[in-house]
Amino acid sequence: MKKQTVQHLLPSTPLLVPYGAHVVEKGVQFTLFSRHASRVWLMLFDNPDDAEPAEELELSPDRNRIGDIWHLHVEDAREGQFYLYRMDGRTPRGVANFYDPDQWLLDPYALAVAGAPKWGDARGLKAGETPKDGPLFPKGVIVRDDFDWTEDRTLRIPLADTVMYEMHLRGYTAHPSSGVGAPGTYRGLIEKIPHLRDLGVTAVELLPIQEFNEMEYYQADDPRRDLRNFWGYSTLAFFAPNGRYARDGVYGRQVREFKQLVMALHQAGIEVILDVVFNHTAENGDGGPTYSFRGIDNAIFYLMEEGRPHYRNFTGCGNTVNSNHPVVRDFIMNCLRYWVLHMHVDGFRFDLASILTRGADGELLPDPPIVEHIAEDPALRDTKIIAEAWDAAGAYQVGTFPNERWSEWNGKYRDEIRRYWKGDPGMLGQLAMRLTGSADLYDKLGQTPMKSINFITCHDGFTLRDLVSYDGKHNEANGEKNRDGENHNHGSGYGVEGPTDDPDILAVRRRQQKNLLTTLFLSMGVPMVLAGDEFSRTQQGNNNAYCQDNEISWVDWSLLEANRDLHAFVKKLIAFRKAHPSLRRTRFLNGKKPEATNADITWHGINGRAPDWEKDCAIACVLNGRSEHTGGPEDDDSLFMIFNAGTEPATFMVPPPPDKPWALALTTEENPPMWYRVKGVFTADARSTSVLASAPFRRFWR
Repeated sequence: MKKQTVQHLLPSTPLLVPYGAHVVEKGVQFTLFSRHASRVWLMLFDNPDDAEPAEELELSPDRNRIGDIWHLHVEDAREGQFYLYRMDGRTPRGVANFYDPDQWLLDPYALAVAGAPKWGDARGLKAGETPKDGPLFPKGVIVRDDFDWTEDRTLRIPLADTVMYEMHLRGYTAHPSSGVGAPGTYRGLIEKIPHLRDLGVTAVELLPIQEFNEMEYYQADDPRRDLRNFWGYSTLAFFAPNGRYARDGVYGRQVREFKQLVMALHQAGIEVILDVVFNHTAENGDGGPTYSFRGIDNAIFYLMEEGRPHYRNFTGCGNTVNSNHPVVRDFIMNCLRYWVLHMHVDGFRFDLASILTRGADGELLPDPPIVEHIAEDPALRDTKIIAEAWDAAGAYQVGTFPNERWSEWNGKYRDEIRRYWKGDPGMLGQLAMRLTGSADLYDKLGQTPMKSINFITCHDGFTLRDLVSYDGKHNEANGEKNRDGENHNHGSGYGVEGPTDDPDILAVRRRQQKNLLTTLFLSMGVPMVLAGDEFSRTQQGNNNAYCQDNEISWVDWSLLEANRDLHAFVKKLIAFRKAHPSLRRTRFLNGKKPEATNADITWHGINGRAPDWEKDCAIACVLNGRSEHTGGPEDDDSLFMIFNAGTEPATFMVPPPPDKPWALALTTEENPPMWYRVKGVFTADARSTSVLASAPFRRFWR
């Protein structure tokens, strides 16, 4: 190994914005932040599995440091080489010190990581052992950004026209039934784009694809050592796409493969939204492994208990990122800009986003700088910004997340629509509020219904099929004695827990799936569907499959053929929503009572009476389709929508159509009428949804 001290080399000038390793004229520029380091070494490797560096360079504090920026230009470094750092130093009193000159450190700005060559490969690791150096330690890859984006285009699909589809990139094609050439990879997803396009979705929301360690339970000497960190909410390198999701390996080619995926989705008219985890890192809490931040500047990057060398844990994952510190804010902003400007993604969903509103003392800030910075950043102005507006320490900010630019995962929508269709009493008012854009949460400060990302199911919880098949969770396979996962799922098996051959129960379950999906696509706001729900995917009752890299989590594509009727129904729902601007309004409605005049919406109770909001379980409404009410340039069909969550039929007086005659457009009934059962009267079956449109007999439900 050749070792050099940088004081014998030419000094360099740090690049103004990009930290990391960047190929420049005559070599590579390395730039790194550390305030409390006193010595820094750069290690260069020729091969990803090398146990010793081919060259090690010690940076001089006098010649290779400006302020807190350590920098070095290395003429003989090259694209495709691998690199790490070592550091020594001392943190301030009361903060845990992790400086160790023998500890190898990954660059937080590494654009690619060379780790295990394939998913789930332990590569000689021992259970409970995390290497601090040597061939098993992940190394940064020097990458040249020369991808040809000529054929790409920015879609800029308005939120009002967006249909989101949440998926796990690996799980979507890992099952043998997927039929793709490269299962579980970026290439595999490209092969499934025709399915997405045919379904009608306009954006995929990918669970974390930034580099993470799926073997972390194995390395932590955990009783779950035979399981994998499947979801990926434990980021190791925030700028690097996961190498094990690449068909061609982990040595830098994953960057190109991810870009190819983005461009292919864009060419199909589909945007890419990344689920990002800026609330904690893979280094966990006290006693966790050191990969980068902890050994570079623990005092800056993490929230610590006051006067004690212990991590504040508002995330439930051991540590909490100090996201409102100016240096960490810059890191987050540089990362987001990179994914937009260099990787061409279209938006972000921020996991446990309430962490971003916490200050250095852990208290919630009324105007958190990082939240405003993300909202106002020029490079991010065309992107979709979505908050999971809660954290693991009790903050719940649905409806109060502190910036009007951000949309929110509407957890109240999920819970209350589930409860309505389950048949819980007193839910009629909540149905009406969620159906009309959750004005109680968002009709303020000039906000719109686009604040609300509406969903019935997501990765965290039951699938749609399991929601109507199980009363309770069944997470025994997770190794936590069924203590993990949400207990309040508002699900029901309708008489049987889990699988059944009873045709009556199966019919109820299928109708309830359709009712939930129909409500989702009739609601104002932005609909989001969980991957596989369109053809009744199951996780066997597991509502927290974060560690299940197997058929529990993988999408079983054989179910598509077995459930063609449901798949066709979801396609019709999406097409119906796209055909009706009445359902995609960007302002809140006025009017609640049937006798209201010039109203956007009027509400109708059973048998022609006013709704009993406390006792009824069925209701109908007329959504006015005239342009002065939709806010659009042209008139739309008016819609008479009927919801009946009760176990008995409910009869409604059908009001005169505002323009064209009423026609049955959508229904979840098993034997729908060709027209009114009795002229001027519509009797809705138990547990059913129907929509009449003021149009000349267009039947979308066929």
